[in-house]
Parts: sequence; C-alpha cells; structure tokens
Amino acid sequence: MTIAQIIVVVLTVLLNAMDGFDVLSIAFASPGIAKEWHVASAALGVVLSMELIGMAFGSIFLGGVCDKIGRRPTLIGCLCMMAIGMLGATTAGSPVQLSVWRVFTGLGIGGMLSATNAVVAEFSNKKWRALSISLMVIGYPLGGVFGGMIAQRLLAVYEWRSVFYLGATATAILLPALIFLVPESVSWLTRKQPADALNRINSALRSLGHETVSALPEVHETDRKKSVGDIFSPGLIAITLICAGAYFLHIISFYFLLKWGPKIVADMGFAASAAGGIITSANIGGALGGAVFGLLSARIGLKPLSIAVLIGNFVAIAAFGRTSPDLATMSTLAIIVGFFGNAAVSGLYSIVAVAFPTHVRATGTGFVIGIGRGGAVLSPLMAGVLLQNGSTLPTIGLIMGAGSLLAAIVLVFLKLGTGRPIEVTDKRSVPVGGLKTAAG
Repeated sequence: MTIAQIIVVVLTVLLNAMDGFDVLSIAFASPGIAKEWHVASAALGVVLSMELIGMAFGSIFLGGVCDKIGRRPTLIGCLCMMAIGMLGATTAGSPVQLSVWRVFTGLGIGGMLSATNAVVAEFSNKKWRALSISLMVIGYPLGGVFGGMIAQRLLAVYEWRSVFYLGATATAILLPALIFLVPESVSWLTRKQPADALNRINSALRSLGHETVSALPEVHETDRKKSVGDIFSPGLIAITLICAGAYFLHIISFYFLLKWGPKIVADMGFAASAAGGIITSANIGGALGGAVFGLLSARIGLKPLSIAVLIGNFVAIAAFGRTSPDLATMSTLAIIVGFFGNAAVSGLYSIVAVAFPTHVRATGTGFVIGIGRGGAVLSPLMAGVLLQNGSTLPTIGLIMGAGSLLAAIVLVFLKLGTGRPIEVTDKRSVPVGGLKTAAG
C-alpha cells in the first residue's frame, strides 16, 4: 500500500472516531440538558435515542446513495450533515428541537458508517484489507474515550452546549482533509464507468501513487443492469440475511455493558464516577480487540476468527454477570468484554466488506448496520425489563450474552465466495477489485 492509501485509511479511522464521539456527545451533555430544561427521565431517554433512529435510516438509505453517486460525495455530504447537526444542537431551545437535530446528525453518522466501510475495503490491498477495516472500527471506541476526556474538561467550565461545539469544530476540521486527500474509489469508477471515467480513474491512480491505465475494462450488459436492490437478489439474499441477523444479535450483547454497566456498578454501592469508568474500560478493551483482530485475520480466516471472538464475548459477558462487587475485577472484565465485543464488530464489518460486491457494498453495509441499530435499541430495553422483574445478575449476563452466541451460530451458515469478474479487454486496463494495474 502506498502512503496515499494509508492516509485514506487513517482518515477513515478519524471519521469513525467522530462518529463515536457524536453518538456519545448527547450522553455527556444529558445532565446539563436535564438541569436546564427540567426534563424528566422518560423524556430524556427519548432524546438520547434519537440519533439511533437517524443512524438506522441513514445507514440503510444513504448506503444506497453511496453506491449510486460514489464514495467521495457521500463522505463529504455525510460529514457536512454531522457538522451542521452538531452545530444546530447548540441552538436548540427545547427537547423537541434538540431531538430533530439529533435525528439529522444520526442520518449523517449512519451514512458515514456505510461509506467508510466501503472506502476502506476499496482503498486497501488484499493483504492489509482486514487490518485496515479493523483499524477503522477501533476509531469508534477511541472517539468515545478521548472525546469523553475532553468533554469532561469542557463541562467542568462551560455549559452542555460546549460538547456540541467541540463536535462541530472537530468534524468541520476533517472536511478539507477529506476533500483534498480522498479521491473517488477506483473500484466504484471502474464498475459504474460514469462520464469521463478513464480520466477520473487515472487521476485517482496518480493521486494514490499508482501507474495509470490506457483503457477501461468491458462491463457485461448484465453487470450494467445490476442495482442496489441486488442485496435481495437470489444470489445475495442469503448473505444479506445472515450478516444482518448475526450483526443484530451481536449488537444486543454489545450494547448491554455500554448502556447498563455504570448503573449496575453504581447499584453495588460504588460512586458514580467509578461506575462511569466501566465505559472507559470497555472502550479501551474495544480498541485493543479491534487491533488484535486485524493482526490475527492475516493468519486466520475471517469467518472462523469471527465465530471464535463472538463465543468469547458470550463467555466474557456471562463472567461479568457472575462477578463479585469488586471494582478492580469488574473493570478487568469490562476490558475483556470490550475486547471480544469490538473484535467481533471488526470481524462482521470485514465479512460484510468482502461478502458484498462493489455495486452493493455500501448498500449491504448500510442495511446490516441499520438492522443492527434495532439491536442497539432493543438491548437496554431487554436488560431493563430483566432488572425490573428481579432477575439476578448472573441470569441477566447469560441472557444478554446469548446474542453473541446466537450470532456465532448464524455465522456458521455463511458461505463466502467471489462473484464473476468484469472482463478486461486491454492488458493495461484497471481491474475492478483493486488498485493494482495489470502492468504493475
């Protein structure tokens, strides 16, 4: 991989970090919001969930837009939406107005998540693709960790709107880097072949440090007729349903500790600040898990490694449910849960990136992530019902961890294969699947 390709991957890590911070920003600001507007817990809970709704719709619909109009304009558009949404939140004068801005921000975040997965898959080479995707994924917990540290310092001096000013500023700073350093995907241009495709491909190849090509590959008529709706075609519907089902089930387990960990620890008699540290521990473990998964995936197949870490997450959550009220032990287990949980997310993202062909890669990713948002919403509700009904923590740990175990079972039925390549009629034409030219 060239330096330019590595820079693109680094930018996707930063973009995903902004996603992570933007999602958690409302949680950082929630105490100040409740105090200023005298918002009841139930109403505040609705506001807290608004960006999840926006993310679900953004992932599904803007993923399709990304496959239609290209990776670059989608990234730029979604980043602008995120910056505007974060800035707009500072102008809100009521929970309803804030909710509208959070939905708008969530739309941009959802579209960004779909687009960045496709970008990493198409700008990295085969050898480093899984690691690149894993690094992109760990940007999410890193954004939560470091963004949270800065947010805490801001909130010690300023009001809750300062968190959104921080998010809007950081998001806007990334915009010029995205505009000047990320060309359009060569894979997308080769597949879609829009007007002036050859010049645009060569421009992208030059900017990425590769040789130019003299001709476009011939695209079969059947390939030209393919659409984003093909994720439900006979050849892809099994992949779509298995990936979406596995991601949905795992996300139920994944969000259990992130949403309920602090409350569970606080109910054991620990201070709120110590209870909040459970989230930090889980995010640190998540960053480590994503990185380790990326390194191991170069030696172990994606599917078996993903199944293994999903099972590991089930065991870790079950162990957390059986822990004694010791803060050091719970923090250690939170790191382990975060490690396996985010490693599994890296695995599922990597599987989605290679399972779907170029013309529906962002659409497939968006659909899977969008369905997964349902798991994110369902997870705290399930745990809340179990806690309210008097279930013991060991029982809750087994039930909430079972989502990852079921995801591993679903993933067993996935068959990863490669689609029919587009014919190359000139030895110096660019292949669809990557950046390396026939001459190089």
